[in-house]
Amino acid sequence: MDKLAYKRKLIEKCLEQQDKNILNAKSAMDDIQESAIDYGQPQEHYDSYKSQLLRKRDVFAKQYEQTKIERELLKKIDIKKECKTVCFGAVVVTDDQKFIICISLGKITFNNETIFGISLKVPLYKVMEGLEKGNTFEFNGKKYQIKDIY
Repeated sequence: MDKLAYKRKLIEKCLEQQDKNILNAKSAMDDIQESAIDYGQPQEHYDSYKSQLLRKRDVFAKQYEQTKIERELLKKIDIKKECKTVCFGAVVVTDDQKFIICISLGKITFNNETIFGISLKVPLYKVMEGLEKGNTFEFNGKKYQIKDIY
């Protein structure tokens, strides 16, 4: 599989994972909302259980909205462009790990490999930003060499 085809398939996998994250957040939000409705009217003026349920629902609602925004960011990656430096949308292959610079997805299993989806906000990206193939960098006391970028 050539580099751009690999990148396209990897982005598809990232989108699938983000879709699962969206469904999980929506499901949790809906379940908590249903519990709050089933609980009924507050039993007293300040009902901590109902308040707790509504706060949890609001947390999942925020998570749901954030995951939808992040999914839109993923869709903005130009899958027809091969990156020459570490930037948004780049697949970065080091001597130790593989990364895709997109959103914080954590560990992704793709093509029998482990790839880490990292966002532009994490310290690791800040250290790698703008580097090219062949460059080295150090993060948390460990040295890495960039073997490829696409």
